[in-house]
Amino acid sequence: MRSTQQFSITLPNEMAKAVRAKVAAGEYATESEVIRDGLRVLLARDRVVEDWLRKDVAAAYDKLKADPSRAVAVDAVKARLATAHAKATRKATSKA
Repeated sequence: MRSTQQFSITLPNEMAKAVRAKVAAGEYATESEVIRDGLRVLLARDRVVEDWLRKDVAAAYDKLKADPSRAVAVDAVKARLATAHAKATRKATSKA
């Protein structure tokens, strides 16, 4: 029994050029290797997100359910984010 399957895929021109460029630069031997590596990275990212959801997000949700007073109002979150964004913007423009 085969351990691989052949697929026919269609990519946008920009992605197809990027795949060919990786092969032309010698980073990969074939276009298939580029796609396989991309899928490995995607699957690894998915595992990291799943772990984060399972560990951190679920734990935070459980704590919030146990003590609803820990909740932060949406307006407070927006204000904190706006303040952080303004600070980051000022810092970035002062470095330029």
